[in-house]
Amino acid sequence: MSKKVIIQRLATGVPGLDEILSGGLPEYSFNLIVGSPGCGKTTLAHQIMFSLATRERPAVFFTVLGEPPLKMLRYQQQFSFFDFNKFNDSIRFVNLSNDFATSNFDQVLARITQEVESSSPALVFVDSFRSVMLEALQQPNGTLSQQQFIQQLGMLMSCWQATTFLIGEYPSTRDLHPVFTVADGLLSLEQNVQRNSMVRKMQVLKMRGQATRPGMHTFRITSDGIEVFPAALIHGDKSNEPTTSGALRGKVRLTTGVPRLDEMLGGGLPSGYSLLVAGPSGSGKTILATAFLAEGVRRGEPGVIVAFEQTPSQSWIRTLDDMVCAGQIGLINTRSLDLSIDEIVLHLVELIHKMKATRVVIDSLSGFELAVAPTFREDFRESLFRMFAVLSGLGVTVLMTSELEDRYIDLRFSPYGSAFLTDAIIVQRYIEVESRLQRVMAVVKVRASVHSTEIRRFEITDDGIVIGDPVLDFEGILGGQPTRTKQSDKID
Repeated sequence: MSKKVIIQRLATGVPGLDEILSGGLPEYSFNLIVGSPGCGKTTLAHQIMFSLATRERPAVFFTVLGEPPLKMLRYQQQFSFFDFNKFNDSIRFVNLSNDFATSNFDQVLARITQEVESSSPALVFVDSFRSVMLEALQQPNGTLSQQQFIQQLGMLMSCWQATTFLIGEYPSTRDLHPVFTVADGLLSLEQNVQRNSMVRKMQVLKMRGQATRPGMHTFRITSDGIEVFPAALIHGDKSNEPTTSGALRGKVRLTTGVPRLDEMLGGGLPSGYSLLVAGPSGSGKTILATAFLAEGVRRGEPGVIVAFEQTPSQSWIRTLDDMVCAGQIGLINTRSLDLSIDEIVLHLVELIHKMKATRVVIDSLSGFELAVAPTFREDFRESLFRMFAVLSGLGVTVLMTSELEDRYIDLRFSPYGSAFLTDAIIVQRYIEVESRLQRVMAVVKVRASVHSTEIRRFEITDDGIVIGDPVLDFEGILGGQPTRTKQSDKID
């Protein structure tokens, strides 16, 4: 062999699947789709088949000892990918139940051969292949064994130049079976029900001849079929890192839209940075985030907000609704309880590209944690790291809010231990002044930049946040016990 064989890849028609397969399924490959009952195996097979099947590339779908074809099709036709026009033109269904009930493996293989030779399909599906394996235990001596049946079926399909899919109920791939070694590709599906959420995941355990994206990838089954959310890839990118000398290289300072806050940040927030605004409930985190987006719109810098909190009703926040309706701000607003980080990141990245956004707000990390499914919460910190890395790679400037319990003695800027991932931190707190609570804020850090260390009072007005002068004669706002402050220190 003097020339390298080029293997064509077939686009599956399943959103996100080709991405984790690095371009699609190898043509003429012998594939397994395995998983527990109800996880979406048959739906995935049908979605691939209806996407790929044409008159020039016909498909045959064999049903074996499982549900009757009419019953299966009754439910599958509810999906939008189901196309009646392809029946008998490019797709045929063949029921092998009677053949397995009255014949041995030799005769069943002969029936499959007959059907394939008569229609010359380019795509062959067998569902459920696990039933074939169980039926093999009942076969008399002297007939084809499981291993022989699998090997001969795989060899025949390769000779016919057909891309083959065997669908089977194998709850765990740890239960090794000879068919796993014969297969060119192995897709494992699983589902996990925990409290009020259901999470489905997919993993490519094997795909000969091409690299695949490792790990578990969440997916959903909707009226359109299956949609896969590939786990975010982290690419090394040194372009956004500050120089060792501490200077900001090639960074433009963005105005926040809050008078005097840019001064506290050392001249504005460097572009491409991530800013964490931490504070207790009602301290003004969402107001600051809205001002950040509104300032971007005024300067021709589109933005995107991912909202996990209830939308406030104040007049200044209605500006956000107006900007969304005008197409100046992209909005992802969800309170689902079964999200995955990868699903949110995928939709966020798509919206950033669509809007050509340069500013992103996530409000808030506390609501974000509640929105993701319980099975993902134990890995929430790791997932946040992946999300930060993806957004950093896009070069957008990110503002995140985080609920901070104001206990005065515990200086934690985020309950997720994620503060070290951010480039800048603003903390908002309450202080007591003559039996009244007043708000204060301080800039805790701006990476590689000089910033103000002053603690300043601020008020929330109909026009948004108004920052006052530094607080005088006050100690311990950010770590010690609250004490009384002179009334003369009020905001002018």
